Amino acid sequence: MTSTAPEARQGQDAGEPHGEEPASWPQRMRRFGHSPRPGIGLRERLVPPYTRPGAQLWAVLGISPPLAARLVRWSAWGGPLLVALVAGVLRFWNLGSPHALIFDETYYAKDSWALINQGYEGDWPKDIDKLILADPSKVHIPVDPGYVVHPPVGKWIIGIGEQIFGFTPFGWRFMVAVLGTLSVLMLCRIGRRLFRSTFLGCLAGTLLAVDGLHFVMSRAALLDLVLMFFVLAAFGALLIDRDWARRRLAAALPVDEEGVLRPDAWVAENLRLGLRPWRLAAGLMLGLAFATKWNGLYILVGFGLMTVLWDVGARRTAGAVRPYAAVLKRDLLPAFVSTVPVTILTYLASWTGWIVTDKGYYRNWAQTDGRGGAWTWLPDWLRSLWHYEYQVYEFHVNLTSGHTYQSNPWSWIVLGRPVSYFWAEQPGCAASETGKCSREVLAIGTPLLWWAACFALVYVLWRWFFRRDWRAGAIACGVAAGWLPWFFYQERTIFLFYAVVFVPFLCLAVTMMIGAMLGPAAGAGAKQELGLVSGDPSGERRRTLGTIAAGVLVLLIIWNFIYFWPIYTGTPIPDGSWRDRMWLDTWI
Repeated sequence: MTSTAPEARQGQDAGEPHGEEPASWPQRMRRFGHSPRPGIGLRERLVPPYTRPGAQLWAVLGISPPLAARLVRWSAWGGPLLVALVAGVLRFWNLGSPHALIFDETYYAKDSWALINQGYEGDWPKDIDKLILADPSKVHIPVDPGYVVHPPVGKWIIGIGEQIFGFTPFGWRFMVAVLGTLSVLMLCRIGRRLFRSTFLGCLAGTLLAVDGLHFVMSRAALLDLVLMFFVLAAFGALLIDRDWARRRLAAALPVDEEGVLRPDAWVAENLRLGLRPWRLAAGLMLGLAFATKWNGLYILVGFGLMTVLWDVGARRTAGAVRPYAAVLKRDLLPAFVSTVPVTILTYLASWTGWIVTDKGYYRNWAQTDGRGGAWTWLPDWLRSLWHYEYQVYEFHVNLTSGHTYQSNPWSWIVLGRPVSYFWAEQPGCAASETGKCSREVLAIGTPLLWWAACFALVYVLWRWFFRRDWRAGAIACGVAAGWLPWFFYQERTIFLFYAVVFVPFLCLAVTMMIGAMLGPAAGAGAKQELGLVSGDPSGERRRTLGTIAAGVLVLLIIWNFIYFWPIYTGTPIPDGSWRDRMWLDTWI
C-alpha cells in the first residue's frame, strides 16, 4: 500500500485519478546498498512495545526460550498480583488494632453505619464511642438527621464492610484496606503501561506498598484513601484510552511498499475515533472521586486537560499539520461529554439515599425555608440539595479553627507535620527504662521514599520541560492536581494526610528516576541516543553502577518502612525506641 498525499486524497474523493507518491530518499538509497540506522518507527512512537528481558538473562538462568516466553506473559499479571498479595497481607494483618475510633473514624464509622442502614446520616450522641467499642449490639442508630460536610460515596463504601463484619474496628476498616490493596495492584499495572516495563511497574507498586502514609490510610476508616483509589482508577482508565486511541490512529494510517507506517495529514486531522469506553469509565471514576470528597473536582479539571493534550500529541505524531485545530474539531466535545456530564450524574446518583428519604438534613428545605424565588421550576429535592451543598461550601472555606496537627501544604512533601491518629501509654513495660511503652498510629509517609521523591519531582519536571516526555507530564499532572489546589486554602485547617491522593504519583516519579539510574539495556536499538551500544565498556560500567545505586535506594526505603512499622500499626515499643523514631521535633 502506497502512502497518499492529502492533495491526492482530495482528488480521489472527488473521483479524479491520481498518481503514486514518489519514493522517499531512503527508499531510493536502498537500491545502492544503503542501510539506514535503526530508529523508532512511527508505529512504535504511537504505540511503544513493552520491553522484554534479553536472551542472555534466560541463558544465564538456564531457561529455555519457550519457557521464557511463557514467564514473560505470566509476569504481566503475575508480578503485580504477587506485589498486591504482599501489600494485602501487610494491610490486613491485625486490622482491628487499635480497638478504638482513631482520629476522624469517630465521624465516618458512625455516619457510614447510619447511611448503610437508613440512607442518611444520623445525629449521634457525643458520648456514644465507648458504648460502640464495648457492645455495638446495644447501639441504636439515631433517627434525627446529622449535619455532614462530605458527599456519601466514601461512607457507603465503609458501610459495606460494616454490614459484612459488623459495627467493629475491623468492620469499618475492611473496605478501605481492600481498596488500599487494590490500588497497589492498579499502580503496578499503570506503571507497567506507562513505562512499558513489567519490572518498573512492579517497582512502582512495591514503593506504594511500603509507603507509610498509604499504609496507615489503608488501615483507617477515613475518606482520603477512597478518594485516592478512584483518582488512580481514573488515571489508569485514561492511560488505557490513550493507547486505544493511538492504536486506532495507527491502524488508519497508510503503509508504504516496504511495510513501514507513514504519517498522513488527512487521516491525522479527520479520523473520528468513535466511542471511547475507557474515557467514559474515567468519567465514572472521577464522579465517584468527586462524590467522596470535593477536591475530586480539581482532579477532573487536571485530568481533562491532560487527556486532551494527549489527543493533540497523538494527532501530531500521526502527521497532523494543525493538531490543536483537529482536536478542537474532532475530540474536544466527545472528551467533554465523556467526562464532565458523567461525573456530575454520578455525583447526583450518589445522593440517592438522601433523595428518597424525607428525613435527611436539609431534605425538606425547598418546601419550608426555600419556598418561592426564581428556581421553583426545579425539583424540590434538587433545590434542597443545592442549598445543602452551598452550606457545606461555606463551612469548608471558613474552617480556620486551629488544630494541633494542622500543617501547611508547603511542608507536606518533606513530611513537616504528620498527624497522630492514636496514642496510648502502656505501663509495666519491662523493656523500657521508664517502665512505660508507647503505642502510636502516626500518619506519616516513609521518610526516605518521600525525601527521594523531592529529587524525583525535580527530575520529572526537567524531563517534561526539556525532553518533552509525556510520561513525566502525566506524573506531574497527577501530583499537581492533588496537591496544588490546597495552596489556595492555606488559611483553612488542613492536614498532611490529604496528600495520600497523590502518593501513587510520587511513587511513579521515584520509579521514573530509578529507571533513569538503571539506564537502558546495552544494545537496545532505540536507546542508542544514550551512547550505550552492545559491547560498549563505558555503557556496561554505567549500567552496573546505576543498578547498584538503584538497588541500595530501594532497599533503604524498604528498611525505612520496616523501621517505622511500630508507629504505623500502634505496636507497643519502649518509650526510648519511640523517641528514636521521632527524627524531627515536629513529628511529636
